[in-house]
Amino acid sequence: MITKNEVQHIAGLARIGLDEKEIEKLSQDMSSILDWIEQLKEVDISGVEPTAHITGLKNIAREDIAREFSEKDKIVELFPEKKDGFDKVKSIL
Repeated sequence: MITKNEVQHIAGLARIGLDEKEIEKLSQDMSSILDWIEQLKEVDISGVEPTAHITGLKNIAREDIAREFSEKDKIVELFPEKKDGFDKVKSIL
């Protein structure tokens, strides 16, 4: 069981102010989480290969080939400002 003092200590490290009701709730919640972790430790995983994800999919990018784009005029029409045939956007610096 996580004690109220431990919750207060953790809250102090995180610079979080908690009232008595929140401390009690967090004490119960954190204790439940730790109990659940203890249950997970008891699961027999011998013979199970470690994995980062279950799908087996890999990130495969297509070949980067330059192509003509025929919709430029439609995009240019959407921008409120234009300059020398280019879309003008506000500076972000």
